[in-house]
Amino acid sequence: MSERLRHYIALTRLNKPIGILLLLWPTLWALWISSGGRPDTTVLLVFVLGTVLMRSAGCAINDYADRDFDAHVKRTAARPLAAKNISTREALAVAGVLAFAAFLLVVFFLNRLTLYLSFAALFLAASYPFTKRFFAMPQAYLGIAFGFGIPMAFAAQTNTVPALAWWLLLANVFWTLAYDTEYAMVDRDDDIKIGIRTTALLFGRYDVAIVMACYLGMLSILTVIGKLIGLGWPYFSALAVACGIALYHYTLIRNREREQCFKAFLHNNWLGFAIWCGVMLDYLLRT
Repeated sequence: MSERLRHYIALTRLNKPIGILLLLWPTLWALWISSGGRPDTTVLLVFVLGTVLMRSAGCAINDYADRDFDAHVKRTAARPLAAKNISTREALAVAGVLAFAAFLLVVFFLNRLTLYLSFAALFLAASYPFTKRFFAMPQAYLGIAFGFGIPMAFAAQTNTVPALAWWLLLANVFWTLAYDTEYAMVDRDDDIKIGIRTTALLFGRYDVAIVMACYLGMLSILTVIGKLIGLGWPYFSALAVACGIALYHYTLIRNREREQCFKAFLHNNWLGFAIWCGVMLDYLLRT
């Protein structure tokens, strides 16, 4: 593998798939719920590939926006743009090509409503990195950006976006606030020095309590959704597992140690996966 290709992989975080997975699980929840457990194969493949492409494009845009900050943060100093291993023009070109590829998937394989929503998704992905300069809760904005695959999934499967989709998106916003605050707790000291706004700084000494409240908000909304659409014991068992995982995260973050907070962030993959398993099994056992 060439050195240049390694830098592009690092730029798009394809070597660190946690971000892709955190986007993918809520999208899969929505695809299964909107289709009654039988998502269209083409739609499913488009959303999986589109998630990979847009997450990778978003990382490139993020690194472009943060290139002057990343060099001063221990965790991000080695990123290709911060280390000046690639140019800003290259980063923007990579982001543009990936986003355009995702757009073509929507144009050729999905319906018009999903196409319209894709413009909002692109705007959210491109604008999020800049919210850290003026918005005290950029993680909330990120939750909308990360979760916009939810209304798009409903649009692709049903050609409508019901209220249920927006409630599912709200649940994802709470989840994103939880796990991305854990992520921000890792960089707290560096963010104070360079002036980046995060929920870890906004919440201050209440950060752990608010993270747990966000998990509670997410799980409460998902519980109500499950009741409303008639999901059964596999789904609610999965929510119980997710609750246990959230409590495990509390044991990791309660002392605010950098490595443990990062471990909690990474472990959210299993929370999202558990919920998808519950949704999938619930519909599967009905057939």
